[in-house]
Amino acid sequence: MTGNEILPGCPTWPEEFAARYRQAGYWTGETFGEVLRARAREHPDRVAVTDGERRITYGELDTRADRLAAGLHAMGIGARDRVVVQLPNVAEFFEVCFALFRIGALPVFALPSHRLTEISYFCEFSEAAAYVTTDVEAGFDHRVLAAEVRAKVPGLRHVLIAGDPGGFTALSDVDAEPADLPGPRPGDIAFLQLSGGSTGVPKLIPRTHDDYLYSFRASNEICGVGADAVYLAALPVAHNFPMSSPGTFGVFHAGGRVVLARRPSPDEVFPLIERERVTLVAAVPPLALLWLDAAEHTGHDLSSLRVLQVGGAKCSEEVARRVRPVLGATLQQVFGMAEGLVNYTRLDDPEEVVLTTQGRPISPDDEVLVVDDEDNPVPQGETGHLLTRGPYTIRGYYKADEHNARAFTADGFYRTGDVVRLTAEGNLVVEGRAKDQINRGGEKVAAEEVENHLLAHPAVHDAAVVSMPDPYLGERSCAFVVPRGTPPKARELIRFVRDRGLAGYKVPDRVEFVERFPQTGVGKVSKRDLRAAIERELVPELGGKKGN
Repeated sequence: MTGNEILPGCPTWPEEFAARYRQAGYWTGETFGEVLRARAREHPDRVAVTDGERRITYGELDTRADRLAAGLHAMGIGARDRVVVQLPNVAEFFEVCFALFRIGALPVFALPSHRLTEISYFCEFSEAAAYVTTDVEAGFDHRVLAAEVRAKVPGLRHVLIAGDPGGFTALSDVDAEPADLPGPRPGDIAFLQLSGGSTGVPKLIPRTHDDYLYSFRASNEICGVGADAVYLAALPVAHNFPMSSPGTFGVFHAGGRVVLARRPSPDEVFPLIERERVTLVAAVPPLALLWLDAAEHTGHDLSSLRVLQVGGAKCSEEVARRVRPVLGATLQQVFGMAEGLVNYTRLDDPEEVVLTTQGRPISPDDEVLVVDDEDNPVPQGETGHLLTRGPYTIRGYYKADEHNARAFTADGFYRTGDVVRLTAEGNLVVEGRAKDQINRGGEKVAAEEVENHLLAHPAVHDAAVVSMPDPYLGERSCAFVVPRGTPPKARELIRFVRDRGLAGYKVPDRVEFVERFPQTGVGKVSKRDLRAAIERELVPELGGKKGN
């Protein structure tokens, strides 16, 4: 087991590291509940959350959190109890979070797209006392799901519904006079977050009040977020990126305003930017592409937008170069993980750094290693596996001893699974995921490099390169392409990439045109699904001739 345990099954930092982080001022002894209380006392009438026509002030959010906390406590939910929270981008998400923080209970964050397999697993694995969800979202009745979950997980004591409760308890009815409840300590686990979840059922990530507050407090400084910030939450708010980089919680810490979008489509996002004078918004690369294309033809005034953050996956240089000309905003590349380490390009970085790197870490105490397959450091500038530890990077997943032994080194470095190189200036360039590297007869192909060349073609809207099985080379490469208008010929694209000077073994062996890419719950391209699709298509071909 790595580190100490402050909750059974949750490894955390050895005391020598915790003491160092406190002494350095990273961990300030503050809790989430105290942050909201402080903002409510300073600015009770300032709007904290805009949700459609609802405008909720800091004072109102603080009061609702108090009353909801008292109501939950009266139901028997107390410190360290786990509560699975599956809510869309609505104000109730923050009311529930802060209420649970107040009593020291732990939200287990689920995404709106999760269904029975994931939700029942989260409830059972975390031994959840309650499940909080919505009534109907995007045409899906979550109350039906809740009934299925409760039947499958008999230990689940409470189901709370935001909206029409059906046969369950309405969240709005959980209300009691505020009580003097014992709150958590700053070093306690605040919540359990999900790992990326691109393969299998996500692991649960324990984050403390101390470490998570440091990550978004420091992010505020880097991202220029102050009380005048208006942050548009278009990605699912339970995801780490829009939660803390600096995200919604960073904006609350600064006393700014969070604007919620139920859907990330341009027809909802652009009117909100115009109406609410949004200054900062975050997107994953496929969404940024969609916005950029739509912005070239929009009649909406987007001039208030100062910064577009792109993260969750690498932003290609071809896309990055379009941001300032099309939106008039500064691009900030964000590369991080729910397990901890976050890197940003700085707002005053040279343009080439912003366009071609994924930035550098938040903290002076973020330790970064780039190593080969045997964990030996590689020379500066060469590609290798990224390992990291620091004041906001976890020391182990929740109840996962066997996995932790593989995912962390003996001295506490987290194996991120990312393949990167480090520039002389200390910026990281993400070359891909280790599992996304294609081993073509011993030659290694970084998918992102090939994707960047494909995206330079004027008829390509988006591209994703994955491995496909081959009986002779082990793996070949397949490029899935979303065309812009009429698809070009596959051989034209292959010739285009070859003519750009790419090594022959990196040129895609196959091109498949699709209308859209499958996505993970937060909107990233699901390469796992693309690999599965091409493998199914190749079943009758394996052993025979393949081609475009």
